[in-house]
Amino acid sequence: MDMTNSLPLHKIHVRKGEMIANRLHILIQGIALLALFYYRAITLSRIIRTKESPIIPYILIFGSEIFLTFMWFLHRPAKWRPVKRTPYPERLPEDEKLPRIDVFVCTTDPSKEPSLGVMNTVISAMALDYPTKKIAVYLSDDGGSYVTYDAMKEAWKFAKWWIPFCKKYDVKVRCPEGYFTTAESSFGEFTCSKEYLEEQKKIETKYNELKEALEKNSVNASSSVSRDHPQKIEVINNATGNKWEVINNSSGSSSDSDNEEMPLLVYVAREKKPSKFHNFKAGAINVLLRVSAIISNAPYFLVLDCDHYCSDPTSARQAMCFYVDPEISPKLAWVQFPQNFHSISDHDIYDGRLHYYWKDYFGLDGLRGPNIAGCNFYMKREAIYGTEKFQIDVKINKVKKSFGSSKEFIKSIYKINKPNVASDGYVPDELQKEIQLVASCAYENETEWGKELGFRYFSVAEDTMTSLMLHTKGWISVLIDPTRKCFLGSCTTSLNDMLVQQTRWSFGLMQIALSKVSPLIYGPLKMSPLQSIFYGSISMDPLYVVPFYGLALIPQICLFYGVPLYPKVSDPFFFVFAFVFLSAQFQFLHDIICNDDPIRTWLYEYRVWMMKSGACYFYATLNAILDKIGMNEADFSLTNKDIDNEQAQRYEKGIYDFQVSVRLLAPLCSLYIVNVVAFVIGISRIFCCHSANDLFAQAFISLFGIIVNTHLLEGMIFRQDKGRVSSSTSLSSAMISAVILGFGSLIFIY
Repeated sequence: MDMTNSLPLHKIHVRKGEMIANRLHILIQGIALLALFYYRAITLSRIIRTKESPIIPYILIFGSEIFLTFMWFLHRPAKWRPVKRTPYPERLPEDEKLPRIDVFVCTTDPSKEPSLGVMNTVISAMALDYPTKKIAVYLSDDGGSYVTYDAMKEAWKFAKWWIPFCKKYDVKVRCPEGYFTTAESSFGEFTCSKEYLEEQKKIETKYNELKEALEKNSVNASSSVSRDHPQKIEVINNATGNKWEVINNSSGSSSDSDNEEMPLLVYVAREKKPSKFHNFKAGAINVLLRVSAIISNAPYFLVLDCDHYCSDPTSARQAMCFYVDPEISPKLAWVQFPQNFHSISDHDIYDGRLHYYWKDYFGLDGLRGPNIAGCNFYMKREAIYGTEKFQIDVKINKVKKSFGSSKEFIKSIYKINKPNVASDGYVPDELQKEIQLVASCAYENETEWGKELGFRYFSVAEDTMTSLMLHTKGWISVLIDPTRKCFLGSCTTSLNDMLVQQTRWSFGLMQIALSKVSPLIYGPLKMSPLQSIFYGSISMDPLYVVPFYGLALIPQICLFYGVPLYPKVSDPFFFVFAFVFLSAQFQFLHDIICNDDPIRTWLYEYRVWMMKSGACYFYATLNAILDKIGMNEADFSLTNKDIDNEQAQRYEKGIYDFQVSVRLLAPLCSLYIVNVVAFVIGISRIFCCHSANDLFAQAFISLFGIIVNTHLLEGMIFRQDKGRVSSSTSLSSAMISAVILGFGSLIFIY
């Protein structure tokens, strides 16, 4: 930081209005819940004493309410102190004093993650508004695909035109696809000049040539992916086979730029063998950490998903506002940016924006910082290494036990920010051997990688696991949410992809919850109580399945058989239950309004929460338990980034696509049928037996579920298009519902 400049590089603003509203709601809702539990306790005591009604359903519903309240409590720290941070990148020191940055992009399968989208992300990272010599971009190709490798060489050729153009005309959108498909290409003071328009046309021609080349190259994309291949690391700037020569741009250049004005671009395919467990994305990032340490060794690195491109090129400078500030930098591990999406429909029926998670991040920033959100974060290399426990004079053999056998890599630990490879990309043979070594399958054997350093391996939710470990070591993090979105990605546009993705995430979170580092047990001794509770809420989120199924089945079965579970409408305690329900809905609406979202978002997000609880959380929790006892193996399924036109059209119109596995959809349809049947029978009973005073609450719960999930009714009965619920799924669900209602009478035995 330039000490001659007294102006702060960033400011933090407490969102006081939101904070007061949240704390007031916590207080009032807490009092109401205590009153509800008081009613349940005295009623349960009376039932045990008098045996006036079956005790099992009452215990089950009371247990569900307690569990739901516990989950509500875990999420309160995220509401306690919401803040917003404002960086001032214009106050940074001159470019020569800014630290180097490495950029990591991960991809696996070009048939599911099309090369054009991946290369747009790579090119946008190369074109960041940052000193060009201080950027190195690494692409991890876990499929070892020649399609991806060839695409990188094509992207490099285009980048030699694109980057000088962006720098010359101060282009604001530096992802080529984003630039040419939006009105943002008109940014800049030169946009009306003849020279600019001529060069823009030339660049567009070059981009079309890139697209054509990638399309031809991707014909056999799926067959190019391998799970058994040697490591391959090449600096694209200069590498052609085993020779280090400049890639010739036969068409000339749009400027007088040369290799020294281009960032390093490195292709990395780590060694993979079918017999070796490769630890998914966490393993890929750890290889990138080691490879980049030997080549460019920047003190900070940015992690991007292959479909999240840099929309605003100033993100690096915004992050540096925190890293070059001596007051916060020594304890700051990462700077997180939100995930925003360019493919979001006005009808965000699958919560593609992930509002369920992001709405809490401002509150988490008010504690000691948010967790890592998978991508779009800048991290300090020292933090992920955990090198604070090593001294300069530690013997190298001791360091090898933790970091592995590569001497060049170990040397890099103590000279962070000193690259081994010059900007021309030349790599000496000795260094190349070391690079190959650190990308091999066997390198991490008997080391601390994935355990005490690097991204942690225990869970498929490697981001949450790594965040937890770093926060317990005393590191902090910050969130930046600028008005102009710094990163844009593609969201899931099909129900199947959403359910598969959420099931995978939830499984990883439950792995953490059931482990020896379960936040509510491991956390309180190492970080603040509120932060520990927050991590408990993340890892235990899948346990919403317990109260969800309790409240989706027990009141309905009792309504079907005419057994009341709630106070009569004339009972004062009825209004306690009504208040708790309405208060929760108003808090939900408050969050939506604070986020400037339309009111219909309430319905869409409620549906997504119910679908996750009924399907994703159920299978994730079951699989995590089986994994804990050694009866299940972790899996990692890619969501498809290649858009299906029919699915995309339905998504844009807000129509659900039910082309989903029966295993995921049948539980949801079964619950819906149970609620419909119970409501019809219950209403008949109310009118015939004049029992509205006793059964109103249960009838309302069933009706609420029916109305919120009318999309399931439409899919099963009224729709005839390809995206409807299949007949086999509807039939299976009807049979499951009949079994539930038929055997439901067993809960009335006692």
